[in-house]
This record gives sequence, C-alpha cells and structure tokens, in this order.
Amino acid sequence: MTQVPPAIAKRQPVPRGIARSGPVIFSYGFRPFFLAAGLWAIAAMALWIGALAAGWEIGGSYGGAYWHAHEMLFGYSSAALAGFLLTAVPNWTGRLPVSGTPLIVLFALWCAGRLALLAPDMLGLPLSIAIDAAFLPLLLAICAREIVAGRKWKDLKILGGILALALANLCFHLLVAWGGDAGLANRLGVGAFVMLVTIMGGRVVPSFTRNWLVKRHSIDLPAPYDRFDTVALLTGLAALLLWVTLPGTVWTALACLVAACLHLVRLWRWRGWQTWDEKLVLVLHLGYAFVPAGFLAVALAQLGLVEATAALHVFTVGTIGVMTLAIMSRATRGHTGLPLAASGTTAASYAALIAAALLRPLASVWPDFATELLSATGLCWVIAFALYVIEYGPVLVQRRRERGE
Repeated sequence: MTQVPPAIAKRQPVPRGIARSGPVIFSYGFRPFFLAAGLWAIAAMALWIGALAAGWEIGGSYGGAYWHAHEMLFGYSSAALAGFLLTAVPNWTGRLPVSGTPLIVLFALWCAGRLALLAPDMLGLPLSIAIDAAFLPLLLAICAREIVAGRKWKDLKILGGILALALANLCFHLLVAWGGDAGLANRLGVGAFVMLVTIMGGRVVPSFTRNWLVKRHSIDLPAPYDRFDTVALLTGLAALLLWVTLPGTVWTALACLVAACLHLVRLWRWRGWQTWDEKLVLVLHLGYAFVPAGFLAVALAQLGLVEATAALHVFTVGTIGVMTLAIMSRATRGHTGLPLAASGTTAASYAALIAAALLRPLASVWPDFATELLSATGLCWVIAFALYVIEYGPVLVQRRRERGE
C-alpha cells in the first residue's frame, strides 16, 4: 500500500465529527441544550412564582410578565428546539453532528442571553437585546448549512419556522423597548413553535408509533403522510397567520375551528390509543392532542367565550411544553444507550406536565381560585422538569456510546 507523504498528510482536511476530547457534555447537541432546558424551566418558573407571590423584581424594565413570557418561549423552548434539531438534522442529512467548539459557542450564546435578560438594564437594553437576539439566527445558519450540504431540500421548511422564531424574538424585544404591546410578537413566536410541532410531530409521532406497533405484530398502523396531512398543515398555517395578524375576528375563529377539526382527525389517523402500554410513545399523542385543543381554545377566544390568555397557554404549556419534554426524554434515552421505554420517573414527569397544561387555563375560567391554580400549575411544571433533570442529568454529562460513534 502506498503511504501518503507526511507533508501531504498534514494538509489533509480533518473531517468534522463528534468531539472525542474535552467535556462529554459538548460531544452532541442534545446533551447541553436538553440539560439546560430542564434546569432553566425550573429556575425561570421559580423566579416567576416568586415574582407573583413575593413581589420579586425580575426582568428589569421588561417587567415580570414580559420576562416570563419571553423566557418560557424564547429561553426554555429555544433550548429544547436547539437540542432536538442538532440531534435530528444529522439523522436526516447523514452528516456528522455539530460538536466541540462550535457547539460550545452556540451554547454559550444561549446562556449569555439568559444572563443578560435577568437584568437587561445592567448592560443596557441595546446590548442585552443584541446578545439574546443572536442565538436563533446562529442556530438557523447552522441548520441551513447542514440541510443544504446534505441536499435534504424537503427539510427547508424547518428553516422557515426558525426564521419566524428569530424575527418574533427580535420584534418582542423592540416592542418592549419602545413601550409597545408585544402581543403580536408573542403570538408569532407561539405560532412558529406550533407549526414546527405539527411539521416535525407529523414525522416522529406516526414513525415511532408504527415502529412500536410493528414490534407487537399489530396490523392497524398509522396512516402514512398523504394529501390530508398537507391540507391540515396548510390550514393550520393559515389559521395561525390570521391569529397573529387579525386577532379577535370571526374569520380567525372560523379558520382555527377548521384547523382544530383537521388536526384532530390527523391525530386519530395515527392510532395512538394502541400505545397505552408504552408511555414514551403515548405521550407524543397526548402532546399532539394539545394542537387541536389549542386551535379550539383560540377559536373560542376570538368569539369572547374564553380569555385570550387561557387559550394561549393551551398552546404554550400543552403543545410546546408537553411535546418538548416528550422529545427530550425519548431522545436522551435513545442516544445514551438507555432502553426506549418510559421509566416510572419519566411517566410521572409526563403526568405532572399534562396536569400543568390542564390547570393553567382554569385560572382564567375560575378567577376566584386563580392564585391557587397558578401556584398548582407552577408546582406541576417544576416537578415535571425536576424529575427530568434528576433522572437524565447524570446521563447527559457521562460518556456513553452514541449512535454513530
């Protein structure tokens, strides 16, 4: 065999791959971001509860309410999204995952955003906004590079969702800084996350369900993606756009009602009732059930039958919260060598978060018990993510054999 001369060998490019030196936590994107998402979900909620119950001052000139809305949507949820995409995109494209120094830089930027917004006036609003607003565009650039390099053109729609989130985050900051109403930016961010759930959920929920049912020799399998799914997605997109731009109108209510019906049928086509014995799969169906529930709640809110805040939280705590926790726990187990079956602790975390999603809207329905219901919601949320961190935190920082290593 002909040997490559040392001088030439030194000029050979080193392929990017999973980092095998340095801290284990930066060897794969899900490790730092899922752990940080779990920890920040606990800390941010604890701070919000303290602000409500004891008058703690959080968020500086943003105010507690806007800080809470931002950190749940663009803090916690963006970390969970980053962990998922940095793990899923390599599977879609066949390329090696981002790890090592690039991952450290991206994660450090997310952490800097959280610190800056705890006291945004300390650095000055322009600098605090710039720090936080830089994370999602960088995540977008990384995902775009991987998808284009892998020629996975059908996945470009994911980039549209990240772009919408980045714009929503920037608009949120600018509206708050200029003394405006950040409601539009908040709805845009929520809508972008809901669309990402419907797109990616339409891939993972029926796929994981099919795999589980096939192992049990079931012949009643989820329906494959077809034109109905496309219609449901496009209708949902139209309804969300109307909700963002024209809230409080009959047309928005009608569009959301149609979207609720279509996504309920879509969920039914995935045969989720057969997965009761495996909570790791069942929770995906339960999480997706909050998509049609959210559309229905928003439709009722447009007609004045439900408070807008209650409807919003069906999407945020239910759709976004439950689906992200479900994906975080499944991906953690699958990529660290743990069995793909929910433990008792994992099942308990799902139950706690679903309870939070059901309790939060009731605070608007029964205002006389709002304080108690909000406290119970926050407690259930904290319990859910504390269980995740307790169970999976040690696994995320230990070296285990990854898929692809």
